[in-house]
Amino acid sequence: MVDVRTLVPEWVRTLTPYPPGMPIEELERELGIRGSIKLASNENPLGPSPRALAAIAAALPNLHRYPDGSAFYLKRRLAERHRVSPEEILVGNGSNEIIELVARAFLRPRDEAVMADQAFVIYRMVVQAAAGTPRLVPLRDFTHDLEAIAEAVTPRTRLVFLSNPNNPTGTIFRRAAWAAFLRAMRTRQVIVVADDAYADFVDDPDYPDTIAERGDGSVPVVTLRTFSKLYGLAGLRIGYAVAPAPVIETLGRVRQPFNVNALAQVGALAALDDHEHVARTLRTNREGMAFLVEAFRRRGLAYVPSAANFVLVRVGEGARVYEALLREGVIVRPMDAYGFPAHVRVTVGLPAENQRFVEALDRVLEGR
Repeated sequence: MVDVRTLVPEWVRTLTPYPPGMPIEELERELGIRGSIKLASNENPLGPSPRALAAIAAALPNLHRYPDGSAFYLKRRLAERHRVSPEEILVGNGSNEIIELVARAFLRPRDEAVMADQAFVIYRMVVQAAAGTPRLVPLRDFTHDLEAIAEAVTPRTRLVFLSNPNNPTGTIFRRAAWAAFLRAMRTRQVIVVADDAYADFVDDPDYPDTIAERGDGSVPVVTLRTFSKLYGLAGLRIGYAVAPAPVIETLGRVRQPFNVNALAQVGALAALDDHEHVARTLRTNREGMAFLVEAFRRRGLAYVPSAANFVLVRVGEGARVYEALLREGVIVRPMDAYGFPAHVRVTVGLPAENQRFVEALDRVLEGR
């Protein structure tokens, strides 16, 4: 019998797979609990956009048809919103797919991609899967150090990944640092991937719009956005990229036909105009974040000020606290994989969920 391992390239064989979470139903069955709350995946606690749900219901009778392979209507609507041409838009099966497409399209074996060390783990995974080399740059004060990232770029560098706000810290870099970084990249042969998945939650006038603010245009910038967070469509897996037309055309060469399903497309299109749901989501997040950080402050727990819809808090032994919270029916995200073993990441939930988390955290930290 063939030993399959001998057929696997080394860069794939040594990959550590992304650890999937257990379904809540199975977790409750295993632990013998009921009524759990999930504050682990930065989802919208209000649920999907009602307009999206209505549009999806109306589209159900057409599921025997293949989806629009060009995402024609959604691309046109997104182009209007961002004041670009439809040729500068690519819709993907979540922004995750587009991250992978960028690596497949632009990396040759042993090419380098620069990224922050404690940023979204998918960056290094897709780079390694494409036989590339991730170059990791430490955060500075939990934030992307754009000066150090610029210095890490070498002649072998083809991609730079920037997460703003950063997952898992929730921190942002600001307009002056972004402009200086683009100037530093003008003489480099690189593509900058600006992962702005949480941009909709940022309430800072100095936050750079990486779609509108691209310096003199000499540096190709791929901005990523998602419908998973603000619009509550994480289960549909739909995101998009805005980039120069030649970049989008190149990504289209490696994109699978019909990569975005029909329900995701109609749901996303409807969600874009659901202004009431957007306003409620932002208000819920703002009030919930204020509640959580005040609770941490009163308890003397160090936390990282966040511009997103989650917060990183130092709790001591993060893995132990995570496991103990599970038994309280509260699911958060442990941070060992990100190099923060003393922390957990908590998604802002509904008011009752935030209160329940804080009460459960008190019992866990007090050893009860």
